[in-house]
Amino acid sequence: MTTRQWAAAATFATLAASLPLGASAQGSGTPEALYVRSLAATCANCHGTNGVTVAGSAVTSLAGLDKGYIAAQMNAFKTGTRPATVMHQISKGYSDAQIDIIAGYFAVQKK
Repeated sequence: MTTRQWAAAATFATLAASLPLGASAQGSGTPEALYVRSLAATCANCHGTNGVTVAGSAVTSLAGLDKGYIAAQMNAFKTGTRPATVMHQISKGYSDAQIDIIAGYFAVQKK
């Protein structure tokens, strides 16, 4: 990652961390809020809209899980220390700042 890309990621992470990630951030059209929602939307195919899977799914619902837990699991997938089918590849596409943003988004979603 170049210095410029790192600075941009750090700026977004700082802005996103300062956002209230509840309903007001979801309804907000600011670039920062849209960035947070776009990151979280990449999880919807498997984990459902806003991190809520359909009843009976073998895939974990992310909504309402602890932010630290989500981040730790994503990092474990990223390093290969947690077994998975596709999450190893998916998690490698995110920076640590993006993982933190995603974890924060799902932590405040309703189960």
